[in-house]
Amino acid sequence: MTKLAGMIAAAATPFSDAEGAVDLDGLVGHCRRLLAIGCDGINLLGTTGEATSLPVGGRIAVMKAVAASGLPLDRFMVGTGAASLADAVALTGAAVELGFEGALVLPPFYYKGIDEAGLSAFYEGLIARSDRTRLRLYLYNFPQNTGIRFSTAWIRRLRDRHPDIVVGLKDSSGDIDAARALAHDLPGFAVFPSTEAAAAEVGPGVFAGVISASLNVTAPCFRHGRGAGDLGDRMARAVAIRAALSEVPLVAAVKWALADLTGAPGWRLLCPPLVPLDPAQAAHLVATLAKTDYSSLGDSFKA
Repeated sequence: MTKLAGMIAAAATPFSDAEGAVDLDGLVGHCRRLLAIGCDGINLLGTTGEATSLPVGGRIAVMKAVAASGLPLDRFMVGTGAASLADAVALTGAAVELGFEGALVLPPFYYKGIDEAGLSAFYEGLIARSDRTRLRLYLYNFPQNTGIRFSTAWIRRLRDRHPDIVVGLKDSSGDIDAARALAHDLPGFAVFPSTEAAAAEVGPGVFAGVISASLNVTAPCFRHGRGAGDLGDRMARAVAIRAALSEVPLVAAVKWALADLTGAPGWRLLCPPLVPLDPAQAAHLVATLAKTDYSSLGDSFKA
């Protein structure tokens, strides 16, 4: 059974220059802040963290910095997917060796038309070349980016072969009904939708939690936990902010908001091929956020 649960931020990665050098101290501080202001866990080096734009060595350096920070690694899921099986093995091995709770693994995303035999060859190869006694693997369903959608039947077969290893899935497809069906069809399998709108369904029998890019910004909405009586109102605030961020490129919007909330302009740096918001996009974001409760979040990010 997975230990990871609840509201999990897909952490953004701060850079120290336009060449993609990671600000390791800034990232550790950001993760620490997120855990303090409302998140139950962190998805490190995911899509929002721009991991696939970083070299393998750079991603391992990030893992080592977080592992050495004293942060609770049992609350971290690390993105270790790669187009190359050898790179995925190296990244996953580092995450396991350093003591992170789980590895979130994209399918091989370059070649299109990959069938289930190819998927099985990739994931079985990863499992066979990893420390099976410690590996906790989460599948990453993101068909918009990878061109691959996991079927429930294929997931069941892989999980049945490796029940103590293949423990969950992050669903970034946006199909919340399909995520509910998967959680229903595979009892005990930890399903994480990618939107705060699912927060009310986190608990036994439905979702293990939520893994969201916008939790980098909306975490304070959940500071008092999901059990508080006003969850519906707090969830609605977070969903409205998420909707505003999503009207422009989401990763750039999250980093724009972090720069605004923290007063640290370096947050606006992105690693190519992603680029910061242009002036028109930034103006649009300001206007849409003004219609939400965004301005009330500032104090949580200034400490």
